[in-house]
Amino acid sequence: MASLDRVKLLVLGDSGVGKSSLVHLLCQNQVLGNPSWTVGCSVDVRIHDYKEGTPEEKTYYIELWDVGGSVGSASSAKSTRAVFYNSVNGIILVHDLTNKKSSQNLYRWSLEALNKDSSPTGVIVTNGDYDREQFAENPLPLLVIGTKFDLIPENKRNDVLTRTAFLSEDFNAEEINLDCTNPRYLAAGSSNAVKLSRFFDKVIEKRYFTKDASQMTGFSERKRFNLKSLHYD
Repeated sequence: MASLDRVKLLVLGDSGVGKSSLVHLLCQNQVLGNPSWTVGCSVDVRIHDYKEGTPEEKTYYIELWDVGGSVGSASSAKSTRAVFYNSVNGIILVHDLTNKKSSQNLYRWSLEALNKDSSPTGVIVTNGDYDREQFAENPLPLLVIGTKFDLIPENKRNDVLTRTAFLSEDFNAEEINLDCTNPRYLAAGSSNAVKLSRFFDKVIEKRYFTKDASQMTGFSERKRFNLKSLHYD
């Protein structure tokens, strides 16, 4: 196969939310039988057809960088993670739908990755307001994925999905909710598969077909927001 152009995506989220299972499902189209903790970073590759079915169709490599660790880890670990945050073209933020804290921590993960010069230990507040426009200005495409959908009790699903809809709105990103142990959630032609393909297309578009794409490695300045507006009860 001829050498393909590629894009780099970070896969971020708390330990235990299922990032490794998700990456394995995305890249191998198989369920990961015995997931283990990721130490450092694990990289897998998916082949994607950009603008599939159109005259502009072209095949790319999608590199998925599964970064291990937790928001509350030592500063030395954060400094180690920072080396993985260079030359990034997009970010997949992963949270456990049954763990509200993992959803809240996505804000801290995004800050750490997008402000890699200064890894935060908490959320920065200014005037008590959350600046939602920061993600509208962010040139890096974001996708929010909720895992363990199958573990949400039927009588609580509407409440959980309403809450996570606010989360994706805050990030100005589409959301996908799934069960990483069931490939049907990403079956060809499904709404999730369409969203995923659209996200990959957007990342490629930004990287290869947008002027000054080389500058899109994070925010140009530190943005500030407040957990008060996270819509969590």
